[in-house]
Amino acid sequence: MVKTNAMRLLDKAKIPYETKEYPVDESDLSGSHAADMMGVDHDSVYKTLVLKGEKTGYLVCCIPVDRELDLKKTAKAAGDKKVEMIPMKDLLQVTGYIRGGCSPIGMKKHFPTFVEKSALLYPSIAISAGLRGHQIIISPQDLINFVDGQFVSIT
Repeated sequence: MVKTNAMRLLDKAKIPYETKEYPVDESDLSGSHAADMMGVDHDSVYKTLVLKGEKTGYLVCCIPVDRELDLKKTAKAAGDKKVEMIPMKDLLQVTGYIRGGCSPIGMKKHFPTFVEKSALLYPSIAISAGLRGHQIIISPQDLINFVDGQFVSIT
């Protein structure tokens, strides 16, 4: 069993979670593929997106895998006029994670984190464990508490 940094941090904080592993298809790193491989509702699997605001700097958003991020709503939530996705080439340097394995837990630095409020409809949601093919199943409230985030409408 693989232990990622995100899992170690949750263990240290005594936050309950489960893990799910699935085979990685390098040609399809989408969250939809992950949800299919795990056999779970797509709306309960959340992808982690990293953005940069004009004034606020980097921020993290977690949204259901089949949804699109609303940049205007996200900017408003972050208290900024404009936000945009960071270039993929910058992801590892900024977060310490690679595409398809980016977790809101355990990034190099703490960034403001926003989770789509539809997460509250589920007793638990899946987020990346910080490694391709590995997901953490966690209560949305535990996630928010751990990352000091906010539930907002951003899709």
